[in-house]
Amino acid sequence: MNSKRLRRQTPDEVTSTRLDSLDQETLDAAQEIVRLVKSNGDGALVGFINRFEERTVDKLIFDREELRSAFERLSIGTQEVLVRTSERIRSFAQAQMNCLSALDCSIPGGRAGHSIAPVKRAACYAPGGRFPLPSSVLMTAVTAKVADVADVVVVTPSRHDVMLGAAYVAGADSLLHCGGAHAVAAVAYGTESIEAADVIVGPGNRWVTAAKYLVSGIVGIDMLAGPSELVVVADESADACLVASDLLAQAEHDPDARPILVTTSETLIDCVELELERQLKTLDTRHIAEQSLSNGAAILCQTEDEAIEVTNALAPEHLELMGNNFEILSDRFEHYGGLFVGTNAAEVLGDYGAGPNHVLPTGGTSRFSGGLSVFNFIRIRTWMRMEKNESFESLIGDTATLAGLEGLSGHAQSALQRLSAKV
Repeated sequence: MNSKRLRRQTPDEVTSTRLDSLDQETLDAAQEIVRLVKSNGDGALVGFINRFEERTVDKLIFDREELRSAFERLSIGTQEVLVRTSERIRSFAQAQMNCLSALDCSIPGGRAGHSIAPVKRAACYAPGGRFPLPSSVLMTAVTAKVADVADVVVVTPSRHDVMLGAAYVAGADSLLHCGGAHAVAAVAYGTESIEAADVIVGPGNRWVTAAKYLVSGIVGIDMLAGPSELVVVADESADACLVASDLLAQAEHDPDARPILVTTSETLIDCVELELERQLKTLDTRHIAEQSLSNGAAILCQTEDEAIEVTNALAPEHLELMGNNFEILSDRFEHYGGLFVGTNAAEVLGDYGAGPNHVLPTGGTSRFSGGLSVFNFIRIRTWMRMEKNESFESLIGDTATLAGLEGLSGHAQSALQRLSAKV
């Protein structure tokens, strides 16, 4: 029996999880795919589907009525789960929208503010690997619709009825049946049969990530996703069985996933190792989880302060806090995509629609970004109106002075003309 599934590390050995989500070989190959789809449209897209997805294209786009038909083919139980989950996601996203409001305030010489407007068209990518992933469809498309995006297209290589049905429940207007870099290129630039999107969101493999990177100057993107991560921070009071089960739930995602335990208790590490062995014996996805565990670690810290410092350096996608000591210190954890406080706040509940979005920043990028939300689909547009008064004249003077300092006399004249203009 392998008694040490998790590599033991000291805090000094931990730097950060600032991982490059793109390798140059993938980026170069994706660039050629994107270029050809941009240049040749549907012809290139269909060719790449034949080549990479190994299938003949008989139908590329499913409309709203076809999504409804797929939903109706699902069992009643599956339909009900999709509806309940979408409602929880929708409720949380709507609460986020309710935090936003238009702005109208006084400024020197007049008034200014901002308006809130959704993008017109959003593409929501959902992977389709070994199993269909309807939760990703719901997380992305429901959120876009709550943001009032007029046209939402789900993009996925899966044609499974549960994916089409989830798109229907989410309110998507259509579904594009293809995946990979070629699909991203198609919705970024448009083809003869596909309208270009304004924003592309959702998780995907390295090809999807590379393509999103390449088109990010043409369309908005949410993030560049890398392998999934979970850090469990726990003290001696934590339940080793639950810690191990949460680490395994993360580990079974992908062979490259990173499950990490940070703790002040060496005894807990030993108990978690025993639980990992016990639970692996009956885990259907053991062959994947075992590979992922080799990417993970058990980090023993001497103090709570040290554990917090290590975790902030890791800046993980998912952060679970277990045990009374760390739960009450939750405000001191600074960098994470999603925070799960307490024994009952299992990360998997976030995966499957408790409310907050499960599309979260990876590779240490939670230092400067957050998870997918309605804000990814919103534009904040500013405006101003000016009137001639004392403060307006002062503003004109400052504008002309600054323009002169920067050598832009035309700017200065544009401002000064306002003082004499009869308007």
